[in-house]
Amino acid sequence: MPRLKTGLSAAILAIVLSGTPAFAYIGPGMGAGTIAVVLGVLGSIFLAIFAILYYPVKRMIKGKKSNRKQETETTGE
Repeated sequence: MPRLKTGLSAAILAIVLSGTPAFAYIGPGMGAGTIAVVLGVLGSIFLAIFAILYYPVKRMIKGKKSNRKQETETTGE
């Protein structure tokens, strides 16, 4: 990969570092929207993990209950 010339590197660095103020106002609605998006993403991740783990756990618990029921029917207790 060819190296950039020193002058070009200095020019790019000068352009990047010479930022100007934006003079923009971000209202409270933007903050509330950002919080809602973050909570929505975290909630969807939590629900996805819960949905993946719920079904095998439910089958395991249901299997244990049916095994107990079969044991009590065969022993006559």
